[in-house]
Amino acid sequence: MLSHEQIWEAIDRLAERHDLTPSGLARRAGLDPTSFNKSKRLSADGRLRWPSTESIAKVLDATGASMEQFLAFMRPGANSSAELASERAKPPHGGAIPLLGFAQAGAGGFFDDGGFPAGQGWDVVEFPAAPSQKSGVYALEVQGESMMPLYRDGDVLIVEPGAQVRRNDRIVVRTREGEVMAKVLLRQSPRSIELMSLNPEHPNRTLDLSDVDWIARIIWASQ
Repeated sequence: MLSHEQIWEAIDRLAERHDLTPSGLARRAGLDPTSFNKSKRLSADGRLRWPSTESIAKVLDATGASMEQFLAFMRPGANSSAELASERAKPPHGGAIPLLGFAQAGAGGFFDDGGFPAGQGWDVVEFPAAPSQKSGVYALEVQGESMMPLYRDGDVLIVEPGAQVRRNDRIVVRTREGEVMAKVLLRQSPRSIELMSLNPEHPNRTLDLSDVDWIARIIWASQ
């Protein structure tokens, strides 16, 4: 039987895994930012308050986590980082991480629901830092001149899916229609995301979060 404490512990661990506070997790899921606050877990008269199944469903959808992963967070002593890492594609060996071209990234079959590497067809590239500290990182090779002058054709971008993103971060975004783009995050609300183009010849973009497949933060570039 699931307990009140286990359910809230799983929510806290899921937030931690994505470098979020419980409030940040609620915002990402399009919920009231106070939905998961510790003060909301008990009523004024001391009765237990439980998160709704709708709230949990929205959180899983927003983070790309499965119900099995969520349930794993309820186990005593479960480590949030280890639980999900074991189910994701790991770097092949040593300092090598998966590599894919931007054009290929728009096709299906290369990523799981959370934006982590999956499937076949990946190449590998040496990561200049310690990959063991960046579970799930992978590389995208710039193709074409659309990201000039910041990124040139052939540059390699190392991205970290699932990482918390903040205003002015450089990010890679994949839409549900398969469009993949590198942009600067200007603003994110519970319903939309505003992006600044790296190339001044390309317009800025505003996307509904419902149209976004995943977002990954750029943590390094081979310039």
